[in-house]
Amino acid sequence: MKTHNTPKLTLVGGGPGDPKLITVKAIEALQSADVVLFDALVNNELLAYAPHAQKVFVGKRRGWSRYTQDEINRLIVKLAHKCGSVVRLKGGDPMVFGRAQTEIDYAEKHGLIVEVIPGISSYSGIAAYNKVPITERGISSGFWVLTATNARGEITKDIDYAAQSSSNVLILMGTRKLDQIVARFRAHHGSEYPVALVQNGTLPTEKTVVGQLSNIERLVAQQGIQNPAVIIIGEAARHVRPGYFHAYDESVVSFTSKKIS
Repeated sequence: MKTHNTPKLTLVGGGPGDPKLITVKAIEALQSADVVLFDALVNNELLAYAPHAQKVFVGKRRGWSRYTQDEINRLIVKLAHKCGSVVRLKGGDPMVFGRAQTEIDYAEKHGLIVEVIPGISSYSGIAAYNKVPITERGISSGFWVLTATNARGEITKDIDYAAQSSSNVLILMGTRKLDQIVARFRAHHGSEYPVALVQNGTLPTEKTVVGQLSNIERLVAQQGIQNPAVIIIGEAARHVRPGYFHAYDESVVSFTSKKIS
């Protein structure tokens, strides 16, 4: 491995799923990387842009993680000083629910140059891919983007505030809290208020379900909707087409990696 490069961390947004939605600058960063640390929601096809880099999976799934966040921070610094250029490849945009600031602060504290390359976030990319306007003249002048839970795994107070708004609300990582989310919105809106969920957005396996506060839980259960999914609540949900799938013809590249001690 290279040992003469200036230690650098580049946080790269991989986009919402479809590998063609990554930016040119992100591809260039992957092509020049010595090491790529990638998350669970990253499309593995993107790793083909870094054919010579060491690839390390550091993703987290419900109830399981290969590395803790502190371990990831230390691994970034260790590999950057040892190898040179480390790309931290995250799904969506690295600055949206990606714990990016923690990694930036730790890297800079230990002498790394840090660059951030934005990506298309899942909330906006999935909506646009499905022709869903999250703002619409005369109907919605703004929108909320929230994660469903706080650091303790409890539903966040921001859900209560957003439920009182007439703007569209997009909730990430909230499928398992759908019952609580629905209860909070029903306290402020009628039972016919529109709701939609989009699972695996922009991927060939994309699946959507559209309903109302009164029936969305039943519909989600019937269709087997699971994470990763985006919940859309408000008038924007009326534009989601139920059961709609996108298709593209690409071969899937899979990678395995071992934990580095």
